[in-house]
Amino acid sequence: GLIPVMLSDETMQNRKARLLENMQKDGFDAVVVYADLEHGSNFEYLCGFLPRFEEALLILHANGKAFMVLGNENLNKAGKARIEAVPIHMPHFSLPNQPMQTEKSVAQILASCELEDAEKIGLIGWKNFTSHVEDNHLLFDLPYFLVEALKTVCGKAQFANAAYLLIGENGVRTTNNANEFAHYEYGAALAGNCILKTMDRLKVGKTEMEMAETLAADGQRHSVVTIMATGARFEKANLYPGNKQIQCGDKISITTGFKGGLQSRAGYAVECAEQLPEKEQDYLKAVAIPYFQAVKTWLETIKIGINGNDLYEAVEAVLPKEDYGWTLNPGHLCADEEWMSSPIYPQSEETLQSGMLFQIDIIPSVNGYGGVSCESGILLADEQLRKAIAKEYPAVWERIVKRRAYMQEVLGIRIQEDVLPTSMATAYLRPYLLKKEMALASV
Repeated sequence: GLIPVMLSDETMQNRKARLLENMQKDGFDAVVVYADLEHGSNFEYLCGFLPRFEEALLILHANGKAFMVLGNENLNKAGKARIEAVPIHMPHFSLPNQPMQTEKSVAQILASCELEDAEKIGLIGWKNFTSHVEDNHLLFDLPYFLVEALKTVCGKAQFANAAYLLIGENGVRTTNNANEFAHYEYGAALAGNCILKTMDRLKVGKTEMEMAETLAADGQRHSVVTIMATGARFEKANLYPGNKQIQCGDKISITTGFKGGLQSRAGYAVECAEQLPEKEQDYLKAVAIPYFQAVKTWLETIKIGINGNDLYEAVEAVLPKEDYGWTLNPGHLCADEEWMSSPIYPQSEETLQSGMLFQIDIIPSVNGYGGVSCESGILLADEQLRKAIAKEYPAVWERIVKRRAYMQEVLGIRIQEDVLPTSMATAYLRPYLLKKEMALASV
Protein backbone atom coordinates (compact mmCIF):
# COMPACT_ATOMS: atom_id res chain seq x y z
CA GLY A 1 0.00 0.00 0.00
CA LEU A 2 0.95 3.61 -0.54
CA ILE A 3 1.82 5.59 2.57
CA PRO A 4 2.23 9.40 2.55
CA VAL A 5 5.74 10.69 3.22
CA MET A 6 6.05 13.90 5.25
CA LEU A 7 8.45 16.62 4.23
CA SER A 8 11.32 16.70 6.72
CA ASP A 9 12.37 19.73 8.79
CA GLU A 10 15.68 19.67 6.92
CA THR A 11 13.88 19.87 3.55
CA MET A 12 11.76 22.80 4.74
CA GLN A 13 14.82 24.69 6.06
CA ASN A 14 16.59 24.01 2.78
CA ARG A 15 13.66 25.43 0.79
CA LYS A 16 13.82 28.70 2.71
CA ALA A 17 17.62 28.88 2.45
CA ARG A 18 17.54 28.36 -1.33
CA LEU A 19 14.94 31.09 -1.79
CA LEU A 20 16.96 33.51 0.36
CA GLU A 21 20.00 32.75 -1.80
CA ASN A 22 18.03 33.54 -4.98
CA MET A 23 16.64 36.73 -3.41
CA GLN A 24 20.09 37.94 -2.41
CA LYS A 25 21.49 37.19 -5.87
CA ASP A 26 18.93 39.55 -7.42
CA GLY A 27 19.04 42.19 -4.69
CA PHE A 28 15.60 41.70 -3.12
CA ASP A 29 15.25 43.09 0.40
CA ALA A 30 12.00 41.15 0.88
CA VAL A 31 9.43 39.05 -0.96
CA VAL A 32 5.68 39.02 -0.38
CA VAL A 33 4.18 35.61 -1.20
CA TYR A 34 0.39 35.56 -1.75
CA ALA A 35 -1.90 32.55 -1.32
CA ASP A 36 -5.46 31.45 -1.70
CA LEU A 37 -6.78 27.90 -2.06
CA GLU A 38 -6.34 27.78 -5.85
CA HIS A 39 -3.08 29.73 -5.96
CA GLY A 40 -1.29 28.82 -2.77
CA SER A 41 1.52 26.49 -3.80
CA ASN A 42 4.37 29.02 -3.52
CA PHE A 43 3.16 29.83 0.01
CA GLU A 44 2.64 26.14 0.86
CA TYR A 45 6.14 25.32 -0.43
CA LEU A 46 7.59 27.46 2.37
CA CYS A 47 4.91 27.29 5.09
CA GLY A 48 3.72 23.69 4.70
CA PHE A 49 -0.01 24.44 4.43
CA LEU A 50 -2.62 26.12 2.23
CA PRO A 51 -4.89 28.76 3.81
CA ARG A 52 -7.93 26.68 2.72
CA PHE A 53 -10.90 29.05 2.16
CA GLU A 54 -9.01 32.19 3.14
CA GLU A 55 -6.12 34.22 1.72
CA ALA A 56 -2.70 34.67 3.27
CA LEU A 57 0.67 36.35 2.85
CA LEU A 58 4.16 35.26 3.78
CA ILE A 59 6.59 38.17 3.99
CA LEU A 60 10.18 36.98 3.95
CA HIS A 61 13.07 39.39 4.51
CA ALA A 62 16.55 38.90 3.08
CA ASN A 63 17.86 38.44 6.65
CA GLY A 64 15.55 35.42 7.07
CA LYS A 65 12.95 37.09 9.30
CA ALA A 66 9.39 36.14 8.30
CA PHE A 67 5.86 37.42 8.93
CA MET A 68 2.71 35.43 8.22
CA VAL A 69 -0.42 37.49 7.56
CA LEU A 70 -3.54 35.38 8.16
CA GLY A 71 -7.33 35.61 8.41
CA ASN A 72 -9.62 34.66 11.32
CA GLU A 73 -9.63 30.90 10.75
CA ASN A 74 -5.99 30.41 9.81
CA LEU A 75 -4.36 32.57 12.47
CA ASN A 76 -3.97 29.46 14.65
CA LYS A 77 -1.91 27.78 11.88
CA ALA A 78 1.06 30.14 12.34
CA GLY A 79 2.26 28.14 15.34
CA LYS A 80 1.96 24.89 13.39
CA ALA A 81 3.62 26.15 10.20
CA ARG A 82 6.91 24.73 8.95
CA ILE A 83 8.58 28.13 8.96
CA GLU A 84 9.16 30.37 11.97
CA ALA A 85 7.16 33.54 11.40
CA VAL A 86 5.59 36.38 13.35
CA PRO A 87 1.79 35.97 13.05
CA ILE A 88 -0.14 39.05 11.92
CA HIS A 89 -3.94 39.05 11.97
CA MET A 90 -5.69 40.50 8.90
CA PRO A 91 -9.46 39.93 9.16
CA HIS A 92 -9.79 41.18 5.55
CA PHE A 93 -8.53 37.72 4.53
CA SER A 94 -11.50 36.04 6.20
CA LEU A 95 -14.77 34.94 4.61
CA PRO A 96 -17.34 37.65 3.69
CA ASN A 97 -19.12 39.19 6.69
CA GLN A 98 -16.98 37.48 9.28
CA PRO A 99 -16.00 39.63 12.29
CA MET A 100 -13.71 42.53 11.33
CA GLN A 101 -12.38 43.20 14.78
CA THR A 102 -9.66 45.63 13.84
CA GLU A 103 -9.21 49.37 13.99
CA LYS A 104 -6.44 49.16 11.41
CA SER A 105 -6.56 49.50 7.64
CA VAL A 106 -4.90 46.97 5.31
CA ALA A 107 -1.92 49.34 4.93
CA GLN A 108 -1.61 49.79 8.70
CA ILE A 109 -1.65 46.02 9.25
CA LEU A 110 1.04 45.50 6.58
CA ALA A 111 3.09 48.30 8.14
CA SER A 112 3.80 45.97 11.07
CA CYS A 113 5.79 43.65 8.75
CA GLU A 114 8.91 45.86 8.80
CA LEU A 115 8.84 46.69 5.10
CA GLU A 116 9.12 50.48 5.26
CA ASP A 117 12.89 50.55 4.58
CA ALA A 118 12.94 47.91 1.82
CA GLU A 119 14.22 49.22 -1.48
CA LYS A 120 13.43 46.24 -3.69
CA ILE A 121 10.41 44.04 -2.97
CA GLY A 122 9.41 40.94 -4.92
CA LEU A 123 5.68 40.23 -5.25
CA ILE A 124 4.98 36.53 -5.71
CA GLY A 125 1.51 35.41 -6.72
CA TRP A 126 1.43 32.16 -8.64
CA LYS A 127 2.31 33.12 -12.20
CA ASN A 128 5.67 33.62 -13.86
CA PHE A 129 4.57 35.75 -16.81
CA THR A 130 6.33 35.23 -20.15
CA SER A 131 4.61 37.79 -22.38
CA HIS A 132 6.52 39.15 -25.37
CA VAL A 133 4.71 42.50 -25.34
CA GLU A 134 4.83 43.62 -21.70
CA ASP A 135 7.39 44.03 -18.95
CA ASN A 136 6.72 40.77 -17.12
CA HIS A 137 8.34 42.09 -13.93
CA LEU A 138 5.56 44.69 -13.68
CA LEU A 139 2.60 42.31 -14.03
CA PHE A 140 1.32 41.59 -10.52
CA ASP A 141 -1.17 38.80 -9.81
CA LEU A 142 -2.00 39.75 -6.22
CA PRO A 143 -5.34 41.39 -5.35
CA TYR A 144 -5.38 45.14 -6.02
CA PHE A 145 -6.14 46.02 -2.38
CA LEU A 146 -2.86 44.41 -1.31
CA VAL A 147 -0.68 45.92 -4.03
CA GLU A 148 -2.18 49.34 -3.33
CA ALA A 149 -1.54 49.00 0.43
CA LEU A 150 2.03 47.77 -0.09
CA LYS A 151 2.78 50.75 -2.33
CA THR A 152 1.39 53.05 0.39
CA VAL A 153 3.52 51.46 3.13
CA CYS A 154 6.71 51.06 1.09
CA GLY A 155 6.99 54.51 -0.43
CA LYS A 156 10.56 54.19 -1.64
CA ALA A 157 10.46 50.56 -2.78
CA GLN A 158 10.77 49.29 -6.30
CA PHE A 159 8.36 46.36 -6.89
CA ALA A 160 8.91 43.41 -9.24
CA ASN A 161 7.08 40.17 -9.95
CA ALA A 162 9.44 37.64 -8.35
CA ALA A 163 7.60 34.37 -9.06
CA TYR A 164 10.55 33.48 -11.31
CA LEU A 165 12.70 32.97 -8.18
CA LEU A 166 10.52 29.95 -7.40
CA ILE A 167 9.17 28.59 -10.68
CA GLY A 168 11.17 30.18 -13.51
CA GLU A 169 14.45 28.95 -14.99
CA ASN A 170 16.58 27.66 -12.08
CA GLY A 171 13.75 28.55 -9.69
CA VAL A 172 14.05 26.81 -6.32
CA ARG A 173 10.84 24.82 -6.80
CA THR A 174 11.83 23.31 -10.15
CA THR A 175 13.96 20.52 -8.61
CA ASN A 176 13.28 18.06 -5.79
CA ASN A 177 15.43 16.13 -3.33
CA ALA A 178 14.81 12.48 -2.37
CA ASN A 179 12.46 13.45 0.47
CA GLU A 180 10.43 15.75 -1.78
CA PHE A 181 10.22 13.10 -4.48
CA ALA A 182 8.97 10.46 -2.00
CA HIS A 183 6.41 13.01 -0.78
CA TYR A 184 5.13 13.66 -4.32
CA GLU A 185 5.40 10.06 -5.54
CA TYR A 186 2.60 9.10 -3.14
CA GLY A 187 0.07 11.33 -4.96
CA ALA A 188 1.34 10.48 -8.44
CA ALA A 189 1.18 6.74 -7.73
CA LEU A 190 -2.26 7.15 -6.15
CA ALA A 191 -3.54 8.88 -9.31
CA GLY A 192 -2.09 6.01 -11.37
CA ASN A 193 -3.86 3.40 -9.24
CA CYS A 194 -7.13 5.35 -9.52
CA ILE A 195 -7.00 5.64 -13.30
CA LEU A 196 -6.14 1.96 -13.81
CA LYS A 197 -8.92 0.87 -11.45
CA THR A 198 -11.43 3.12 -13.21
CA MET A 199 -10.41 1.93 -16.69
CA ASP A 200 -10.87 -1.67 -15.53
CA ARG A 201 -14.38 -0.91 -14.23
CA LEU A 202 -15.50 0.88 -17.40
CA LYS A 203 -18.70 -0.68 -18.69
CA VAL A 204 -21.57 0.20 -21.02
CA GLY A 205 -24.61 1.29 -18.99
CA LYS A 206 -22.62 2.63 -16.04
CA THR A 207 -23.05 6.33 -15.25
CA GLU A 208 -20.26 8.88 -15.11
CA MET A 209 -20.83 9.25 -11.36
CA GLU A 210 -20.57 5.49 -10.78
CA MET A 211 -17.29 5.39 -12.68
CA ALA A 212 -15.92 8.49 -10.93
CA GLU A 213 -16.11 6.81 -7.50
CA THR A 214 -12.70 5.20 -8.05
CA LEU A 215 -11.10 8.46 -9.20
CA ALA A 216 -10.96 9.57 -5.54
CA ALA A 217 -8.87 7.82 -2.87
CA ASP A 218 -7.61 8.02 0.70
CA GLY A 219 -9.56 11.26 1.27
CA GLN A 220 -6.79 13.17 -0.52
CA ARG A 221 -7.41 16.60 -2.04
CA HIS A 222 -7.43 16.63 -5.83
CA SER A 223 -4.99 18.89 -7.66
CA VAL A 224 -7.37 19.18 -10.62
CA VAL A 225 -11.10 18.95 -11.43
CA THR A 226 -12.03 15.27 -11.72
CA ILE A 227 -13.22 14.38 -15.22
CA MET A 228 -15.32 11.34 -16.05
CA ALA A 229 -17.17 12.22 -19.25
CA THR A 230 -18.93 10.02 -21.77
CA GLY A 231 -20.07 11.30 -25.17
CA ALA A 232 -20.10 15.06 -25.71
CA ARG A 233 -18.21 17.03 -23.03
CA PHE A 234 -19.13 20.28 -21.29
CA GLU A 235 -22.84 20.14 -22.23
CA LYS A 236 -24.58 23.16 -20.69
CA ALA A 237 -21.14 24.14 -19.31
CA ASN A 238 -21.06 21.16 -16.93
CA LEU A 239 -17.53 20.15 -15.89
CA TYR A 240 -18.34 17.38 -13.43
CA PRO A 241 -19.40 13.71 -13.63
CA GLY A 242 -23.17 13.44 -14.03
CA ASN A 243 -25.84 10.79 -14.46
CA LYS A 244 -25.15 10.18 -18.17
CA GLN A 245 -24.75 6.50 -19.05
CA ILE A 246 -21.88 5.15 -21.11
CA GLN A 247 -23.02 3.99 -24.56
CA CYS A 248 -21.02 1.71 -26.87
CA GLY A 249 -19.07 3.94 -29.29
CA ASP A 250 -18.98 6.95 -26.94
CA LYS A 251 -15.92 9.15 -26.66
CA ILE A 252 -14.53 8.89 -23.11
CA SER A 253 -12.42 11.35 -21.04
CA ILE A 254 -11.05 10.44 -17.60
CA THR A 255 -8.80 12.60 -15.39
CA THR A 256 -7.72 12.55 -11.77
CA GLY A 257 -4.78 14.14 -9.99
CA PHE A 258 -3.23 14.59 -6.57
CA LYS A 259 -0.10 16.40 -5.33
CA GLY A 260 2.78 15.09 -7.39
CA GLY A 261 0.98 14.01 -10.53
CA LEU A 262 -2.08 13.72 -12.70
CA GLN A 263 -3.40 10.90 -14.85
CA SER A 264 -5.56 11.49 -17.89
CA ARG A 265 -7.00 9.09 -20.46
CA ALA A 266 -9.09 9.66 -23.55
CA GLY A 267 -10.38 7.08 -26.00
CA TYR A 268 -13.60 5.30 -26.96
CA ALA A 269 -15.96 2.91 -25.16
CA VAL A 270 -15.41 0.17 -27.76
CA GLU A 271 -13.75 -3.24 -28.07
CA CYS A 272 -12.92 -2.98 -31.77
CA ALA A 273 -12.86 -0.59 -34.74
CA GLU A 274 -16.24 -1.84 -36.01
CA GLN A 275 -17.94 -0.38 -32.93
CA LEU A 276 -16.60 3.11 -33.71
CA PRO A 277 -18.75 5.62 -35.64
CA GLU A 278 -18.30 4.90 -39.36
CA LYS A 279 -16.10 7.90 -40.20
CA GLU A 280 -13.89 7.33 -37.15
CA GLN A 281 -13.00 3.68 -37.69
CA ASP A 282 -9.39 4.48 -38.61
CA TYR A 283 -8.95 6.26 -35.24
CA LEU A 284 -6.02 4.04 -34.24
CA LYS A 285 -4.04 4.86 -37.37
CA ALA A 286 -5.16 8.49 -37.64
CA VAL A 287 -4.78 9.56 -34.00
CA ALA A 288 -3.92 6.99 -31.31
CA ILE A 289 -0.83 5.32 -32.81
CA PRO A 290 0.89 8.58 -33.90
CA TYR A 291 0.15 9.97 -30.43
CA PHE A 292 1.63 6.90 -28.71
CA GLN A 293 4.69 7.24 -30.95
CA ALA A 294 5.04 10.84 -29.70
CA VAL A 295 4.76 9.72 -26.05
CA LYS A 296 7.40 7.04 -26.68
CA THR A 297 9.65 9.63 -28.38
CA TRP A 298 9.14 12.05 -25.46
CA LEU A 299 10.09 9.36 -22.93
CA GLU A 300 13.08 8.11 -24.93
CA THR A 301 14.39 11.65 -25.58
CA ILE A 302 14.04 13.22 -22.14
CA LYS A 303 17.18 13.13 -20.03
CA ILE A 304 19.26 15.35 -17.76
CA GLY A 305 21.23 17.97 -19.66
CA ILE A 306 19.13 18.47 -22.79
CA ASN A 307 17.33 21.75 -23.23
CA GLY A 308 13.58 22.29 -23.48
CA ASN A 309 13.74 23.07 -27.19
CA ASP A 310 15.32 19.65 -27.96
CA LEU A 311 12.36 17.89 -26.37
CA TYR A 312 9.87 20.22 -28.06
CA GLU A 313 11.42 19.59 -31.48
CA ALA A 314 11.54 15.80 -30.93
CA VAL A 315 7.75 15.78 -30.38
CA GLU A 316 7.13 18.19 -33.26
CA ALA A 317 9.13 15.90 -35.60
CA VAL A 318 6.95 12.83 -34.95
CA LEU A 319 3.62 14.56 -34.27
CA PRO A 320 3.59 17.85 -36.24
CA LYS A 321 1.53 20.49 -34.49
CA GLU A 322 -0.01 21.60 -37.77
CA ASP A 323 -1.42 18.13 -38.50
CA TYR A 324 -2.33 17.01 -34.99
CA GLY A 325 -3.62 20.26 -33.50
CA TRP A 326 -1.81 20.30 -30.15
CA THR A 327 -1.27 23.79 -28.78
CA LEU A 328 0.19 23.64 -25.27
CA ASN A 329 3.70 22.80 -24.05
CA PRO A 330 4.41 19.10 -24.70
CA GLY A 331 5.20 18.42 -21.04
CA HIS A 332 5.46 20.51 -17.89
CA LEU A 333 6.66 20.51 -14.29
CA CYS A 334 4.33 19.64 -11.43
CA ALA A 335 4.52 19.60 -7.63
CA ASP A 336 1.85 20.59 -5.09
CA GLU A 337 -0.11 21.91 -8.06
CA GLU A 338 -0.92 20.10 -11.31
CA TRP A 339 0.93 22.56 -13.59
CA MET A 340 3.72 24.55 -12.00
CA SER A 341 5.62 25.85 -15.05
CA SER A 342 7.33 24.41 -18.11
CA PRO A 343 10.84 24.53 -19.54
CA ILE A 344 9.59 22.85 -22.76
CA TYR A 345 8.75 25.41 -25.45
CA PRO A 346 10.13 26.55 -28.83
CA GLN A 347 13.68 27.99 -28.58
CA SER A 348 13.84 27.10 -24.88
CA GLU A 349 17.42 27.09 -23.65
CA GLU A 350 16.39 25.92 -20.18
CA THR A 351 18.41 22.85 -19.22
CA LEU A 352 16.50 19.85 -17.88
CA GLN A 353 17.93 19.02 -14.46
CA SER A 354 18.06 16.19 -11.99
CA GLY A 355 15.14 16.45 -9.55
CA MET A 356 12.63 17.79 -12.10
CA LEU A 357 9.18 16.21 -11.79
CA PHE A 358 7.39 16.11 -15.15
CA GLN A 359 4.06 15.32 -16.71
CA ILE A 360 3.85 14.17 -20.34
CA ASP A 361 1.19 16.53 -21.65
CA ILE A 362 0.58 16.31 -25.39
CA ILE A 363 -3.06 16.94 -26.34
CA PRO A 364 -3.84 16.20 -29.99
CA SER A 365 -7.01 17.58 -31.55
CA VAL A 366 -7.69 15.99 -34.94
CA ASN A 367 -10.88 17.07 -36.70
CA GLY A 368 -13.54 14.38 -36.90
CA TYR A 369 -12.06 12.14 -34.20
CA GLY A 370 -12.25 11.79 -30.43
CA GLY A 371 -9.19 12.67 -28.38
CA VAL A 372 -6.43 10.46 -27.05
CA SER A 373 -4.39 10.90 -23.90
CA CYS A 374 -2.15 9.08 -21.48
CA GLU A 375 -0.88 12.06 -19.53
CA SER A 376 1.29 10.74 -16.71
CA GLY A 377 4.56 11.42 -14.92
CA ILE A 378 8.29 10.87 -14.50
CA LEU A 379 11.13 12.22 -12.36
CA LEU A 380 14.58 12.99 -13.76
CA ALA A 381 17.17 11.71 -11.28
CA ASP A 382 20.96 11.52 -11.54
CA GLU A 383 22.93 8.70 -9.92
CA GLN A 384 23.28 10.58 -6.64
CA LEU A 385 19.53 11.21 -6.36
CA ARG A 386 18.67 7.64 -7.41
CA LYS A 387 20.98 6.29 -4.68
CA ALA A 388 19.43 8.62 -2.10
CA ILE A 389 15.87 7.49 -3.02
CA ALA A 390 16.88 3.80 -2.91
CA LYS A 391 18.58 4.21 0.47
CA GLU A 392 16.07 6.46 2.22
CA TYR A 393 12.85 5.16 0.64
CA PRO A 394 13.35 1.49 -0.33
CA ALA A 395 9.61 0.84 -0.87
CA VAL A 396 9.42 3.77 -3.32
CA TRP A 397 12.54 2.53 -5.10
CA GLU A 398 11.12 -0.99 -5.40
CA ARG A 399 8.06 0.45 -7.16
CA ILE A 400 10.28 2.44 -9.53
CA VAL A 401 12.32 -0.64 -10.50
CA LYS A 402 9.09 -2.52 -11.35
CA ARG A 403 7.73 0.41 -13.38
CA ARG A 404 10.96 0.80 -15.35
CA ALA A 405 11.04 -2.91 -16.17
CA TYR A 406 7.38 -2.88 -17.26
CA MET A 407 7.89 0.17 -19.44
CA GLN A 408 10.94 -1.30 -21.17
CA GLU A 409 10.04 -4.97 -21.39
CA VAL A 410 6.27 -4.81 -21.93
CA LEU A 411 5.60 -1.40 -23.50
CA GLY A 412 8.87 -1.39 -25.48
CA ILE A 413 9.88 2.13 -24.41
CA ARG A 414 13.66 2.44 -23.95
CA ILE A 415 13.98 5.07 -21.25
CA GLN A 416 17.30 6.48 -20.02
CA GLU A 417 18.73 5.50 -16.63
CA ASP A 418 17.74 8.87 -15.18
CA VAL A 419 14.02 8.55 -16.04
CA LEU A 420 11.92 7.30 -13.09
CA PRO A 421 8.20 6.66 -13.81
CA THR A 422 6.02 7.98 -10.98
CA SER A 423 3.25 5.37 -11.36
CA MET A 424 2.44 2.03 -12.98
CA ALA A 425 0.17 3.89 -15.39
CA THR A 426 2.93 5.99 -17.00
CA ALA A 427 2.64 5.52 -20.81
CA TYR A 428 -0.09 2.85 -20.44
CA LEU A 429 -2.53 3.65 -23.25
CA ARG A 430 -5.67 1.68 -24.05
CA PRO A 431 -7.48 3.57 -26.84
CA TYR A 432 -10.29 0.98 -27.07
CA LEU A 433 -11.25 1.28 -23.43
CA LEU A 434 -13.49 -1.80 -23.34
CA LYS A 435 -10.79 -4.07 -24.81
CA LYS A 436 -9.25 -4.46 -21.39
CA GLU A 437 -6.43 -6.84 -22.23
CA MET A 438 -5.06 -4.69 -25.06
CA ALA A 439 -2.81 -1.62 -24.78
CA LEU A 440 -0.48 0.07 -27.24
CA ALA A 441 3.15 -1.05 -27.16
CA SER A 442 6.20 -0.59 -29.33
CA VAL A 443 7.87 -3.57 -31.01
